[in-house]
Amino acid sequence: MMRPVGRFGYMTLPENRIRPATPDRRSWMSAALSLALVVAAPVFASPASAEKLTIWSGWPDLAPFYKRVGDQLKSKYPDLEISVEAIALREHEKRLALSLPSGAAGDVIEMEVEAARYLEAGVIPEPPASIVDFVKANYDMTRVKTAMYDGKIFGVPLFQGQGALYYNTEMFAKAGLDGPPKTMADYTAYAQKLAQRDASGVPTVSGWSLRLSGGGSGIAEKYWTILYNHGGTLLQDKGGKWRAAYASEAGRAALKQYLDNVVVYRTVTPEMKADAEAFELGQTAMFIRESWVIGDVAKKAPNLKYATAPLPKGTLMVPVDLYVPNKGPKSQIAWDFVQKANEPENLLWLLENTAWVPNRKGLDYSAVLKKVPQLGAFVNVPADHVFFTVPAISPASEILTRLAARLEKAFTDKSLAGNDAAIDAFLKSAADESDKILAREDLLAKP
Repeated sequence: MMRPVGRFGYMTLPENRIRPATPDRRSWMSAALSLALVVAAPVFASPASAEKLTIWSGWPDLAPFYKRVGDQLKSKYPDLEISVEAIALREHEKRLALSLPSGAAGDVIEMEVEAARYLEAGVIPEPPASIVDFVKANYDMTRVKTAMYDGKIFGVPLFQGQGALYYNTEMFAKAGLDGPPKTMADYTAYAQKLAQRDASGVPTVSGWSLRLSGGGSGIAEKYWTILYNHGGTLLQDKGGKWRAAYASEAGRAALKQYLDNVVVYRTVTPEMKADAEAFELGQTAMFIRESWVIGDVAKKAPNLKYATAPLPKGTLMVPVDLYVPNKGPKSQIAWDFVQKANEPENLLWLLENTAWVPNRKGLDYSAVLKKVPQLGAFVNVPADHVFFTVPAISPASEILTRLAARLEKAFTDKSLAGNDAAIDAFLKSAADESDKILAREDLLAKP
């Protein structure tokens, strides 16, 4: 999911050019509405009350933040009741799919780039002009693209997920490494030195925990980050239309890096514990992940000695935006809640207590960094560090999910290791599939 503000040099993200909905799309949405009215009503509907506000979140660790904001809002609305319904992200996405077409969603909802499909379908109303002015005044527009459609702003950025390197400083010192890797070649070289094995040579501690399984688009997003740091990109914007760009020299280098670590050097295996769990248990020396891990480590492994570092060139950045999906008597209260959540004091509390990086520009992080220095890799990145994001186009999730299914098999395919021709063929086949999806949506750019 797995984000700094606008005082560094960011790559300008493309305008959110999604083709207008066709009659078939509108028919689909009508069908979805009918189904949602039947399915969602008994699940999501609640008695109407102008003084009760329901907040839907896909990040359970944000529940205390939203409750804090709600308590503050009671100074303006003394009788206000705040209900925070924070569930796992995938389940959150499912309930949005069921409820948004029928108008049965919460009063304030979170969405990432998947908002594109709902903005295209016209089920999210425009905010008041005061909210649009608030966004324009307080956010770098590179953070707003995912909350826009047809040149209009529909949501307010709250926080972002972005990647950085986490590394175990004790393991690094034991391996004779006095700092983080600086290049992608260093990552593999470091992983070889850091991997620990038993007497039979089986890895017991991974040198570099790569995202190898788990399903969903996350595998492709992590590959995209490695790809970018090899000098490539997954999808290329060509004037508002797109082409798959990973069947390239950079794409080959990125896939080879996975194969080298998994198949050739075996610095990591799919059977090993991975990600934050492995890091907290001392079963990996380094991995790339979003800032939420800092909060997780504080709770589960408070004595772990570790540091963080920015990636060599840039990282995938996924903004999470707040929307008010329904017009009506509660919409003004809902927008007041959104603005209150984005006050500097609350955003700094969010950073310190959850480690999610706010989107709003001009915040002073110094006090928080004194308490949590590991956040420095997320808020104090080099001036030339580039943040890129998933295009806000309807088929983005499908493209990533289909690529992820292919990559999960490829990462352990011994026939690909050391075989550039086979790697190139694999990437071309996958890119052709991505382009077919774009073509189906009339979003494929000419070669």
